Amino acid sequence: MNGKLYWKNKLPFIILQLLCMLALSVFLLAVGNSLDSILFILFAWILICAASMISAYQKRKKEMAGLLRLQEQLTEQYLLPELMKIPKRADDQVFYFLLKAAEKSMLEHIEAIRRERADYKEYIEQWIHEIKTPITAMKLLCENNQYPFTRELLAELEKTARYTEQALYYARSEHTEKDYSIHEICLLDIVHNAIADNKYLLTKHNVAVNVSKVDRMIFSDEKWVRFILNQLIVNAVKYRTEQLQISIYAEQQNDKVCLYVEDNGIGISANDLPRVFEKGFTGENGRMRQNATGIGLYLCKRLCGKLGIGLDLVSGTDGTTVILSFPVNHYIHQVQG
Repeated sequence: MNGKLYWKNKLPFIILQLLCMLALSVFLLAVGNSLDSILFILFAWILICAASMISAYQKRKKEMAGLLRLQEQLTEQYLLPELMKIPKRADDQVFYFLLKAAEKSMLEHIEAIRRERADYKEYIEQWIHEIKTPITAMKLLCENNQYPFTRELLAELEKTARYTEQALYYARSEHTEKDYSIHEICLLDIVHNAIADNKYLLTKHNVAVNVSKVDRMIFSDEKWVRFILNQLIVNAVKYRTEQLQISIYAEQQNDKVCLYVEDNGIGISANDLPRVFEKGFTGENGRMRQNATGIGLYLCKRLCGKLGIGLDLVSGTDGTTVILSFPVNHYIHQVQG
């Protein structure tokens, strides 16, 4: 609480007290009281007024400091009235009930937004599931009817399916705990499946993929890890050189298994590196290519955080290396052994 402002607000009351003292002094002199007795009365009045005002200021300051501390501890600060006691002062009660009304309005507004978001998310997920059917049907038609243009069409359908999956995973990324299943999986299987998911993209751009030493077991969710790998492969192809090579390998490092996705693409500038995981950030390369969304790496970082997977990126002029770190659960291994 601002002490200077508090006493400034009390100034009319102090002036009133001084005027009352002056009026009393004039009256007492007029009725024949001695100057000493008047000074004694004024001194007592000033002392009592000053003590009561200082005491009221200290009490008020303590109350306001307590409210500020309470407010700083709250994550949702609009819930402050729930923790406040009903004040005893009449004017404070007015502000308290105003805060309660504002809190009620805010809670109703938040609940309405939550319902709206839930409905929208449900619609998006339903739409994505529905759109997968015609995409799959078109892929089967193209694969069963080989014409010169079908390979190009298959590559575009693969891209459409990938963007559709990205939208689905983005919609679910806020509450991944409701959708994942952690169990022991083989990294080799996930890597092969991710490569198969992008076979037309890799073939179209003559990308050489080298896979080695990935026959390791980890504990994670296969579907989500596969999606993360898909994003990393697509990024490597998007920012490719003429003879792009992608190397995928793994190694054990103390209490974690590290999966490396390495390419010899155009790399990422040093200025852009600190921001590559920000939502919507495309950097110099993205602005040059004009087809970047800034969502892929952001989603990867978000999902890795939810799954407890470490995600690091190293880049230079000779390419980019992305490292996924899967913690080894020694307890589970001991139970299984």
